[in-house]
Amino acid sequence: MKNLLVLFALIQLSLGFSQKLNTIGFYNVENLFDTLDGPNDDAEYLPSAKSEWNTAKYEEKLSHIRQVLLAMGKPLICGFSEVENRSVVQAIVSGQKDFKRYGVVHYDSPDARGIDVALLDDSVKLTLLESNRIRFTLPGEDKPTTRDISWAKFRYKKTSFYVMVNHWPSRRGGADESEVKRLAAARIATGFIDSLNVAKINALMAQTKGASISMFSGVTENIIFLGDLNDHPENSAPKMVAERLQPMITSESGPTKGTHFYNNEWGILDHIYVSKSLLNGKFGVKSNSGVIHTFPFVMEEYNGVTQPKRTMRPIGNHGL
Repeated sequence: MKNLLVLFALIQLSLGFSQKLNTIGFYNVENLFDTLDGPNDDAEYLPSAKSEWNTAKYEEKLSHIRQVLLAMGKPLICGFSEVENRSVVQAIVSGQKDFKRYGVVHYDSPDARGIDVALLDDSVKLTLLESNRIRFTLPGEDKPTTRDISWAKFRYKKTSFYVMVNHWPSRRGGADESEVKRLAAARIATGFIDSLNVAKINALMAQTKGASISMFSGVTENIIFLGDLNDHPENSAPKMVAERLQPMITSESGPTKGTHFYNNEWGILDHIYVSKSLLNGKFGVKSNSGVIHTFPFVMEEYNGVTQPKRTMRPIGNHGL
């Protein structure tokens, strides 16, 4: 898919009893590859390739990502999609005074192009309790070939919560024709959400003498769901998530009214959802606080249309 812009969906959180706002973001960094010839299909991102992807271009891209993180206010957590490996995520923060407190959660996935999801977390404010990946096979295939869903459980003060990072199958071959793949990803993701909710209720029942399941009707686990779902909010796959979690990104979340730009139109493919248990409570996620940012340094006017500044994304196509 050509000329597709992914900005970053940014959600603001007021945590605990603090009046200070922390941020949680998601950013499709679009083909963050190093310059080394790895085991994945990275031929397009080598010094010998037509793109002449070299150290200078790689370092420039890392610098742009750092600029975005600073503009976001150095988020508590930032999820990423389209990263080649753990080392490129580590390179964003390594040796950087502004980012020395960040930890990395990353798992290599079986994606054919070798792109994964990952997240950075403020390891001073947060305690990482556990993390893992969810690997699955798409319909019509005999082995996993797509991005894993990664998740991590954190503790902030006395509150624990889960973060899920997603990059669902693309629209290659047509939105309708490829929808079955995103529906499969949605079933896996929502199955995990359901399992967390059941485990939460079971734990509460075990702690409560004479408890019945009806006592815990509506109880849910604390979950923050991030990702490039390659589908719009009204499509069937994202709606499965919205049946369980509160959508935080809408057409009213930013001046562009979307997170990607294709065929001169904006749309929302990138999403943030949170458990209703996290809204306006002690944890303090503010309702309607999802923001699509259009910082001036990532945007430009071209033919009368506001769209991505190409230097922020040196080469490559999003959504593959």
